[in-house]
Amino acid sequence: MSTEHSEEQGLRVLLAKPRGYCAGVDRAVVAVEKALETYGAPVYVRKEIVHNRHVVNTLAERGAVFVEETDQVPEGATVVFSAHGVSPAVHAEAASRELRTVDATCPLVTKVHQEAKRFARDDYDILLIGHEGHEEVEGTAGEAPEHVQLVDGPSAVEHVTVRDPEKVIWLSQTTLSVDETLETVRALRERFPALSDPPSDDICYATQNRQVAVKQMAPECDLVLVVGSRNSSNSVRLVEVALQSGASASHLVDHAGEIDEAWLDGVRSVGVTSGASVPEILVGDVLHWLADRGYADVEEITTANEKLTFSLPRELKRDMKPQAVR
Repeated sequence: MSTEHSEEQGLRVLLAKPRGYCAGVDRAVVAVEKALETYGAPVYVRKEIVHNRHVVNTLAERGAVFVEETDQVPEGATVVFSAHGVSPAVHAEAASRELRTVDATCPLVTKVHQEAKRFARDDYDILLIGHEGHEEVEGTAGEAPEHVQLVDGPSAVEHVTVRDPEKVIWLSQTTLSVDETLETVRALRERFPALSDPPSDDICYATQNRQVAVKQMAPECDLVLVVGSRNSSNSVRLVEVALQSGASASHLVDHAGEIDEAWLDGVRSVGVTSGASVPEILVGDVLHWLADRGYADVEEITTANEKLTFSLPRELKRDMKPQAVR
């Protein structure tokens, strides 16, 4: 097939920018790396530090031990909390086991936690738009479980009940589809006209930027390949956005080895992007795979330039060697 494609003219790749690592993911991954350097292996990590198999496997090879719950960490050991955040109950359990904790929660997730606590103190009903079972939703809801109701998409709106329709606010998981979230908010507002908006946008800048780039690129693409893991909410959303925005087909792949060559039949223009927890090396592998099949003409579609960075968790910076702190 590669010979046939290389003889064709006009085969091209549109490469979305921004793509890949966001500031919160970069901070979390570096936090595990620095914790291993500072405290020595093993360092335990509750849940996947970020939702990407390559990242998790690479850190595991360096001495990170991934566990589902804090009670699986030996007493007195070091545990890193993932970028998705944890509830106060998890912090309490870690303290009771005398664990050294490094909280790698993304600061944008922490912002939503603070909003949940603030509006719970003011006795609001909090409608949290997000996906049931996602770690981020569990962490945020755990800040005020008696005040938070999960709303998993527009279809869940009819089941929502509140104590006082004049005192209701919505918050959201940071990695959702912007369009679907707004659709859910519209449906909520039809039921509760006095519904308050969060003080600032909860869907993170990186999630929005990656969706905007795909929206611009998709109408010109016969196929959009999204590099990302299946448990990565923002990566799954990019596939949905690509299809809704005009791409003829779109697939989520963890790495180049998962691409089905049959997807290229009749395809002249391939869009490539990656979720916010995906290292660039995996995108490079996909571009090489496509180039070997005649898609060597790569045009980058830039819709934003991201410059935001987050400093490392303060408890880790305190213990690191001075020259290693960034």
